[in-house]
Amino acid sequence: MFQDAFIKLNESETTELVKEINTKYDGTPLDPERTTILYQALSFYPGYRFLDIVDERIYPLVHKYAFYKPDDLVFLNWTNAPVYQFNDRAPLSLNAGNVVDYVKFFFSCVRGRKGHFIVVESVDEVTWKEDPPIAARKAIGKIMTPVHITKENENGSFELKACMVFKDSLFSAKVTISKEGHVDLSEEELLIEDLPVLEDTLE
Repeated sequence: MFQDAFIKLNESETTELVKEINTKYDGTPLDPERTTILYQALSFYPGYRFLDIVDERIYPLVHKYAFYKPDDLVFLNWTNAPVYQFNDRAPLSLNAGNVVDYVKFFFSCVRGRKGHFIVVESVDEVTWKEDPPIAARKAIGKIMTPVHITKENENGSFELKACMVFKDSLFSAKVTISKEGHVDLSEEELLIEDLPVLEDTLE
């Protein structure tokens, strides 16, 4: 979720935003004194903030993610439905300068029926259960590549190459992004299996 890019709202901003969230949130009302809200701007959704909301009364901590601008709040639920619906209304604004960020964002907040595809660009981004030996780290690092555009089509779609971890395997894949933001994986190639990685769970 691009944690390094998030900014924390101050106390007064949090209080005001929690009031608005509670009018639209169908769960237990948030307590502004026990809620932390981080945000970041995403270039492909101009005018909106992406929120990371944590109510510290709940343990283990559960994150709620949402798109927000005044009088408009859309919660995510780990499926692609709210993202695709939001792409039409925001609207989504994709270009060669931000489509890589969109791919990383999409796979960080959308999980398939069989599990979570985790985009990784370096060995340090893998959630290791136990750190592999130095030689193994170097070998794995050599076959990993950053997400990059391979083709920009006249219809506004993009084709990219990405490395991903799925369960205990590392693979590469072609990622096709339509101009509407729909994501399709193809040409998957298994690179390494039986990696000592932590099992991914929903937050």
